[in-house]
Amino acid sequence: MAEYFPEVPKIQYEGPKSKNPLAFKHYNPEEVVAGKPMKEHLRFAVAYWHTFRGTGQDPFGVGTMIRPWEDPQDSVANAKRRVEVAFEFMEKLGVPYYCFHDRDVAPEGRTLRETNANLDAIVPVLKEHQERTGIKLLWGTANLFSNPRFVHGAATSCNADVFAYAAAQVKKALEVTKELGGENYVFWGGREGYTTLWNTDVKRELDHLAAFLHMAVDYAQKIGFTGQFLIEPKPKEPTKHQYDFDVLNCIAFLKTYGLDKHFKLNIETNHATLAGHTMMHELELARVHGLLGSIDANRGDLLLGWDTDQFPTDLYLTTEVMLVVLRNGGLAPGGLNFDAKVRRESFEPIDLFYAHIGGMDAFARGLKIAAQILEDGWLDELIHERYRSWDSGIGARIEAGEVGFEELEAYMLEKGEAAPNTSGRQELIENIINQYL
Repeated sequence: MAEYFPEVPKIQYEGPKSKNPLAFKHYNPEEVVAGKPMKEHLRFAVAYWHTFRGTGQDPFGVGTMIRPWEDPQDSVANAKRRVEVAFEFMEKLGVPYYCFHDRDVAPEGRTLRETNANLDAIVPVLKEHQERTGIKLLWGTANLFSNPRFVHGAATSCNADVFAYAAAQVKKALEVTKELGGENYVFWGGREGYTTLWNTDVKRELDHLAAFLHMAVDYAQKIGFTGQFLIEPKPKEPTKHQYDFDVLNCIAFLKTYGLDKHFKLNIETNHATLAGHTMMHELELARVHGLLGSIDANRGDLLLGWDTDQFPTDLYLTTEVMLVVLRNGGLAPGGLNFDAKVRRESFEPIDLFYAHIGGMDAFARGLKIAAQILEDGWLDELIHERYRSWDSGIGARIEAGEVGFEELEAYMLEKGEAAPNTSGRQELIENIINQYL
């Protein structure tokens, strides 16, 4: 078997003082943090689409990436060779998981039957390399947005045949994910939304989307797929408004249509910022509703209004993420998938290693900082102190459901005025967090 990255050895942990760009400075997979090895907290995955299919193309220019293993034809033979590339990369990087869309790993044919046959030719190759390396599939999904047939959406399309095609495609993707031992399956509604309400029947589209997801639940149960179903919120781009806008929007949709027992959320940083939120906000809202499932680890550029999918190197971001993850008790069976791409100007294959090493180190530091904050206990104590009025007296009676408006009116008429508020201490908190960084 050919070697595609001969200049890159197996990436090792060398510690913070190392100057080797092809070594981890902070990610030490066996190091125990908060009672578990670092690798169990982080559960890193490589995104097949950006890492092995990204070209560097943007709206203003063709691709720039130098990928010696690619040929001009997106053939099955090329797809098989790409699997070798992917697993060499992931094995040298030392990640335990990968993720893919169906069209990432196998080319689309002229018909659905031909496309399925192409996928069937690649699945045994993926399975062989998984068994050889021990690398697993974190999740699979179906690309229901690239082909022109999905111009009006997939499950929300105004064309019933497109809905049927999308259902057939997800059926196959679920079968493939099960065959490869995928621990989750993601629904990412790339075009499930609208551009203008003048030509949109919103109620009908939402009903169709819910029916589609119920069909998926039924089929998964039929074939014995026991992985976690995940929905990935995204507010816009390419459509003006997508139905999976943000975490609370998705939760409302799932509960309205009786799907909340079957789905959790796969949350992406760049999608959070496009929705006008922070990543910590989205993660925490999912956590408190018991629906935090997995994370697409990236970041955006706040000076740009689109999904730039940059690698996460911001320590404030990774610390905030891991603080929520630790409070959630972890992500399993989900993980941290690097849905991130090297910059158009970083076009050599070795840049893929630099990017992933940086992201893995940043999350390792975020994990250690978050664990230390929780162990020190001052943040929890500060929050507890802030809400102390709810632990006894009238606050405890309100939470216990023992009083209503009449009783609360009587309480305040007798007391005359509310007790003084306490300071939120935001600046103090920020100062203390900076001490950890």
